[in-house]
Amino acid sequence: MPTWTAGSKEAVGTATATQSHVWFTLEGGILTEVYYPRLDTANLRTLEFAVSDGKATWAESNDMRHSLERVNNDALLYRQTSSDPGGKFKIEKTYASDPQRDALLIEVAFTAPAGYELYVLADPALKNSGYGDTGFTQDGALVTQKDDVACALMSLPGFSGASSGFAGKSDGYTDLLLHHKLTWKYDRAEKGNVFQTAKLGGAGRYTLALGFGADAAAAIEVTKKSLGRKFAEVSGEYVAGWKEYVKGLRKVDSRYENEFQLAAMVLKAHEDKTYRGAMIASMTIPWGFTAKADTAAVGGYHLVWARDLYEVATGLMAAGDRAAADRALTYLYTVQQKPDGGFPQNSWLDGRAYWTALQMDEVSYPMVLAWQLGRTDAETWTKHVRPEAEFVMSHGPVTQQERWEEIGGYSPSTIAAEIAGLVCASDIARKNGAIDDAARYMTTADDWAAHIESWMVTTTGHLGKSTGEPGYYIRIDNNADPNGGFKLDVRNGGGVWDERDVVDAGFLEFVRLGIRPANDPVIQHSVEIVDGAIRVETPNGPSFYRYSHDGYGETYFGGPWQGEGIGRTWPIFTGERGEYEIAAGRDATPYLNAMLHFANSGGMIPEQVWDQADPTRSGFVFGRGTGSATPLAWSMAQFLRLAVCAEEKRIVETPGIVADHFLKNRK
Repeated sequence: MPTWTAGSKEAVGTATATQSHVWFTLEGGILTEVYYPRLDTANLRTLEFAVSDGKATWAESNDMRHSLERVNNDALLYRQTSSDPGGKFKIEKTYASDPQRDALLIEVAFTAPAGYELYVLADPALKNSGYGDTGFTQDGALVTQKDDVACALMSLPGFSGASSGFAGKSDGYTDLLLHHKLTWKYDRAEKGNVFQTAKLGGAGRYTLALGFGADAAAAIEVTKKSLGRKFAEVSGEYVAGWKEYVKGLRKVDSRYENEFQLAAMVLKAHEDKTYRGAMIASMTIPWGFTAKADTAAVGGYHLVWARDLYEVATGLMAAGDRAAADRALTYLYTVQQKPDGGFPQNSWLDGRAYWTALQMDEVSYPMVLAWQLGRTDAETWTKHVRPEAEFVMSHGPVTQQERWEEIGGYSPSTIAAEIAGLVCASDIARKNGAIDDAARYMTTADDWAAHIESWMVTTTGHLGKSTGEPGYYIRIDNNADPNGGFKLDVRNGGGVWDERDVVDAGFLEFVRLGIRPANDPVIQHSVEIVDGAIRVETPNGPSFYRYSHDGYGETYFGGPWQGEGIGRTWPIFTGERGEYEIAAGRDATPYLNAMLHFANSGGMIPEQVWDQADPTRSGFVFGRGTGSATPLAWSMAQFLRLAVCAEEKRIVETPGIVADHFLKNRK
C-alpha cells in the first residue's frame, strides 16, 4: 500500500518564473514530494540515494546521518549532506528547479573509497496517487507514465544500469538489500506501485534531472534540455530570480532579516502558477506516512483555505509584496467564491470544494482584504463584496464550524471576522453609492458587537473565581448563553467538557481587527485565564495550545495523529499574542524571538511544536516542530506580520475603518 511522506519538511523550493511548474520538498535527508503541474498534485513520493560496497547497502533515509544548509540567503537554494555513521562516504546534493521548463535538477557530489557504488532510488506517484503508474526505461531515462502525465529521470554521466519494479515485490531497493548490487533489471512495470532504481557509479560528480511532460517523449525532451544547460547555469538563473524578489521586500531588524526574507520566499513558493494568487496551506500532508496514496483523493494541506489565504496575503502585504495579496483576492473572488457569495471550507486549486462545511470567518475575510487593498471598484462591489456581505447577514453570526473546523456556535474569532467584514463592506458600499446597504451592514455589525460579551463571556466559569472579575471568553458557545454549562465535545478524542472550562485565544481577534481595545477589562482578564490554561513555556519561548483539551496532535507517546491524540502548541498563537502585546503598548520581543527559534534547520516554522520536556520514542524536541505540517504558510505569514508590527509598534493589518468606528471615541 503506497503512502505519502512525513509532514515535517525541512525545505521547499521552486523557481520564481511562472513557466516552471515544478515544486519540491526536502525532509530527512532526501527529496520528498514533488508537485507538477499544480501545487495540489504530487507526482513523486521520494527520490534518494543508496550506497553499496558489494557487502553491505546503505540507504539515505534509513542508514545515514543528515544535515541541511541553505546555500544562498537570498534564494530557496538548499544542500543536503548524507553520510554513513563510520564516515567512509558522503553524498552532497543541491537542488534547483529549471526556471525555463518543467524540470528539477540535482547536483550530486559522491565522496567514497574505491569499491563503493552510488545508486538512485525513485518512488514516483503520478497524479496524486501511488497506484496505476507504469515505469520503463527509454532513451537512457527512467520514465513513469500515467494517463496524460509522464516524468523522466536522467543523469550525466548516464546510468550504467536501471530497473523498474513494483514496491515491495521487485523493486531495486529490495534487490540491493539482498544482493548489494543491481541484479534485477526489469525493463517495464505495468500499472502498479512502481519503484525505479538506477546505478550511477563510483566517487565523482553527477547531475540528475527530473522532467515532466504529457508523455514519455515530452518528458525526456524536457529532461535532456535541462541537463544540457548544466547545473551551474540553471541554479544561477534560479538564484537570480529569488534575489530579484527579495529586493522588493521591506527591511526589518537585522536579528530577524534572514528569517523574514525566507518566510516571504516560502510563501511565494506556495503560490500556484496556473491559478495565480492561490497559495496553499502547506506543501505537506500532516503525518503523511500514515496517509494512504492509493487514490488521488488525498488533499492534505496542499489545498486552499480562504482563511489561510487571508493570513498569507496580509503577511506578504506587510512584507512589501502587495501584488501577491492582490492576486490572492482576485483568486478568492474569481475562482473560489460561490454564486451565493459564500466560500467553500477549502478547495482544490481550480475551486472544486474538498471539504464542505460552512466557516463564516472564511466568508468574511475577503471583504476585509478587499478594503485593505483598496479594491472598492464597482465590479468588486457588485459581483463579489455585496453577495458576500449579504451571505454573512443571512447566515451569521453563528457558524457551522469555527476556525479549527470542528464545532458550531458563537465563536469569538469567527464573529470578530464577521463584524470587521461587514464594516469594511459598509464602507465599500458607501463608496459605490449603495447607502442603504451600507447602513444595513453597519447596523448589523454594531448589533453583533454589542452582544459580544453576552454571547461569549462566562461569569460563572471555573477558571476565574475572584470577586469582581469581569468574566472571560470561552472558546465557543452553543446557544448565546455562555453560563449554560453546555457539555462540549472538543473532538479528536479530547473528551466532553463544560463549555466554561474550554478556552482559546480567539478573542484576541477583537483586538487585532479593531473591535475592542487591548485594555478592555474582559480581554485583559481572558489573557490571564489563557496564560494559566493553555500557555507553555518552552526552551525556545512561549507557545500556546489551540484550546483546552485539544486532541489534534501526536499521541501520548509521540505516535502520529490518526483521529485522536493530544494537541500540541502552535507558533501562530505566539505571533498573535505578540501582536496583542504591541497593541497593549508592551514589548513583543519574547514572542518574536520564540517564533524565530521554533524554525527548524531549514528555517521552516511548523504548525505545531512539541510541548513536553520528557524525551519520546519519536525523538521530538521540546519547543521544536512535530510531525504535523512544516512549514505552515500561516506560521510563516504570522512571523512576517509580527516582525513588521514590532518595527512599527502597531498592528499593521488592522483595518482602519473598523478601528475608527469602534475605538476612536471609546473611553
